[in-house]
Amino acid sequence: MTTTAPRAEGRTIALAHYAGRAVLEHVLAPHGISFLQSVTLRLAAIADGAVERAAVVDGVVGAVKIPESEARRAIDGLTAAGLLAPEGPSALRITEAGRELYATTTAETAVISARLYAGISEEDRAVAGRVLTLVTERADAELAALRRP
Repeated sequence: MTTTAPRAEGRTIALAHYAGRAVLEHVLAPHGISFLQSVTLRLAAIADGAVERAAVVDGVVGAVKIPESEARRAIDGLTAAGLLAPEGPSALRITEAGRELYATTTAETAVISARLYAGISEEDRAVAGRVLTLVTERADAELAALRRP
């Protein structure tokens, strides 16, 4: 019996997202950080030096579609844990401990990601990437329209 793969639509995209997120949360749990904190830490890790706190908040809000207050709480938690540190009046920088944690969790998830994507051709991944990018852009535009007064 031949089964047809489901079309890419909201449910299949969501199932893939939540399955991947659950794997990531499992990797992060022993390190004592949440998914939201990992998104936040990544923004500081990939920045070239200190980054404005407002830019981190905006980046997290834009990526995860959460209220600013939740992004600020993630920053505060990472700062309390010594993974981020204030830099000047309004910036943040990743600490050495934060950089080590980011490197560790990135390496741990890379091994799992390799298994998840094994056997999927580069062509299929490129098509999926284009489709998901377009869906994200359209959903962001719809959300912006819905938020307008």
